[in-house]
Amino acid sequence: MEINYLAVLVAAIASMIIGGLWYSPVLFGNVWMKLSGITQKDVEKAKKQGMMKSMGRSYFFMFVMCLLTAYILAVLLNLVQAVNVKTGIHLGLLIWLGFIATVTSSSVIWEKKPFKLYIIGNGYNVVNLVVMSIILTLWH
Repeated sequence: MEINYLAVLVAAIASMIIGGLWYSPVLFGNVWMKLSGITQKDVEKAKKQGMMKSMGRSYFFMFVMCLLTAYILAVLLNLVQAVNVKTGIHLGLLIWLGFIATVTSSSVIWEKKPFKLYIIGNGYNVVNLVVMSIILTLWH
């Protein structure tokens, strides 16, 4: 089993870019903040209290998680011998539907979080997995 580690790195970087755009005001950031109960005042207060300094650690940790996701996805794509984009996309969708969409539904069912918040988060997850799958399949 061969893993293209450069492709894993590129897929992880793509994941961070997708997340940055997805949760920015350009796409769903404002709605996500509102549904999460975060106000612009909260953001300003965090900046004043120096809490934004810890954001670097958070982004680093998230990048490590993206690397792990990309690596595991590359392993799975190898195991199913995905040699074309269609198979890669199919696996990404199956992973999302079978594991992520189902597991994260508990936030709506048990924690009573807004369904729109679930949709925003899972929209990111499915787009992220599909893009990573495409990168890893094309660049195996």
